[in-house]
Order: sequence, then C-alpha cells, then structure tokens
Amino acid sequence: MTYLINLECPQCEQSFSAITAQTYCHDCQSPILARYDLVSAKNRLDRDEYSTSQAGMWRWHDLLPVDNTGRISTLGEGDTPLIQTKRMGKSDRTNQVWIKDESINPTASFKARGLSAAVSKANEVGLNQLVIPTAGNAGSALAAYASRVRLKSAAVMPIDTPRAIIDECRFYGAETILVDGLISDCARIVDEMVESGEWFSVSTFREPYRLEGKKIMGYELAQAFEWQLPNIIIYPTGGGTGLVGMWKAFQELLELGWLEDKNLPKMISVQSSGCAPVVEAFNSGAESCDFWKNAETIAGGIRVPLSLADRLILEILRESAGRAIAVSDLEILEAQAELAREEGLFSSPEGAATLAAYNLLTSSGFITPDDRTILFMTASGVKYI
Repeated sequence: MTYLINLECPQCEQSFSAITAQTYCHDCQSPILARYDLVSAKNRLDRDEYSTSQAGMWRWHDLLPVDNTGRISTLGEGDTPLIQTKRMGKSDRTNQVWIKDESINPTASFKARGLSAAVSKANEVGLNQLVIPTAGNAGSALAAYASRVRLKSAAVMPIDTPRAIIDECRFYGAETILVDGLISDCARIVDEMVESGEWFSVSTFREPYRLEGKKIMGYELAQAFEWQLPNIIIYPTGGGTGLVGMWKAFQELLELGWLEDKNLPKMISVQSSGCAPVVEAFNSGAESCDFWKNAETIAGGIRVPLSLADRLILEILRESAGRAIAVSDLEILEAQAELAREEGLFSSPEGAATLAAYNLLTSSGFITPDDRTILFMTASGVKYI
C-alpha cells in the first residue's frame, strides 16, 4: 500500500484529492505537494527492510504516490551509484567528496525518476495523453515511460536540443515538436495543447508527482550513509525538482524517526551565469525570482528563466544555510574535462556545473576538507555529443 493521504499547497495549505488528476495551486501559483500518513508509516515500516527489498526506486513504494502497483511504469530507475572520488577533495586527513551518478538511469539521466512517478500516477488516474516542455532529457524520459504503459506522449523542445535526444524521443514514439526559442517558449505551446482538452501537462511542478520520484534520491543518500546525511549537497538547478524533492525527503525522514541525527545538509543551488534567476534572487534577499531575459548557456537543462517553485527553492536554500552560486560556461567545460580526466566520469554540462561550483566554494572556504559533500552528475555527457 501507499501511505499517500492527499496533496497540499505549501503556501495556503489548501488540500487536493490524490485520486484524481491534479496540477498546481492556481490561487497561489504554487506547486502542490504529496502528503503521507507518516504517523502510521512510522509505526509500521522498518527502515532496515528497505536494504533487502527489491532494487530500484519503487522499493520505496510505501512512500511513493501510486497505490495500484499494476499501473507502475518502471524501467529499473534508481539505486544509482554513489562514487567516492579519488582526487577531488582529497587532503592529508580525509576524502569526503562523493558523486551521485544519475547517468546510469534509464534514458541516461535523473529525469527517469520523476517521469516514472508522474507517468505511473497518470496511468493510475486514467490519463492517456501526456505532454511536456523540455530542454531534452525530460522529454526522452516521458517518451520512454509513456511507451512502456501504452500512453501517448508529446515533447516540445528547443530546436538546439542535442540531436541524440531528439532522435531518442522519436524512437520512443513521442510526438516531437521543435521550437525556435527557450523552454519558456515551449511551455506556452504546451499550455495551448492543454487548453485544447486533449493533453495533460507533466511540466516541472505543474503536476505534483515528478517531485516524488526525485525525492527518492534523498532516501538513497540517507541509507547509503547509514541514516546520517551529508554536510553539503551541490545540485544543478533549472526547475529545481530534485532540490525540493530531496529536502522533502529529509523532512519525511525526520518525521519517520529514521535519521540518526537531525543535522540536515546545506543545499547548494548551481546555475549558469547566463541564466541565474535563483542566484540573483538569493543574493538580493528576494522571496521570489524574476524572469531571466535572454537566457543563454551550454547547459540546456539549467537554461530555465523561471521556475514555478522559485519561492520553495529560495526558502530551502536559506533554511539549510546553503548558497546559490553561478558558474560560467568556461568553468563548466573545464569541470567536465576534469571529471573525465581525474575520475573517469563523462558528465553532462549540468552535472559538471556542480564540480565547478565545488571548486569555487572550496577556494572561498565555504566547504572544508571535513565536509561530507555530494555532487550530482545528473546525466551522461554522451547524449550531448
């Protein structure tokens, strides 16, 4: 069974049913979040049983939003390796830097987690045509998981999306629409498709369940470190689903009583200097982000001018005593080469941005050699060749 109760707006606390299709809180222009009966779960679930259950994201089914397991669309996503680095962060006393390698997920990116959850819930509530605006990887993930359960999919993406991803979407059978513009321009086309009444959007935070798939990264980290959390998590931020999802996971783990201590990580949001709305808002003390005009960066996955979850992202960064940091495209390219040369990992530009941020934060003294630090390699660099 799932312990899912309902959905809730974190701004106005309005409740929404979890047994019908939902989008977001139109009153607050805020994402809505899945809420679970964690009191009952705490009394009935044993955290140690999850180490011996089936592999993959769906072994956490009790804390995911799908009740009918026959409706789940899965390709074996989750349980990605946590690789301790050989050279980065190494001092005379310790080596405390790990890379969470999300590139081995189906469709070679972390987007598989969120789209597995979203497509599975859509399948459970009876939706059959799903559309997404995407920088690339989310589109191919939607296409793969939709085809798995015979749902129709459409991906609307910028025309400069890597050719390999465009072809991948088409092979999975998705209607693939190329747009001369940014993901925000793609989103407007998706809105028109939704208004026609034929399509349901699984755009970032415009439905509540991609977040639930991404939160499992937080559960996996806690389990990997024997129910203690790292000191620092560095995460590339476009829409921010993974960052918000992991923070949600940590709150749930606290309520479940599964953590050995209550010290939560400092969350670091990394963006490109060519598209840094979160960084600008964080540094100015603003509670929300402004739309970033003329966004431009080689890291297409974080070329997101504005996220619907901007307020949540900023709240998390401040609550965790974290940071928002921008890195240049040159720094991203140098970090991508460093990851490959020094650690044998070929990362997407977005994942490499986390190493670029790590280098800057260690130079400034914000990260020390004793800090247990996690960098997220969100996708394979092979897809960008």
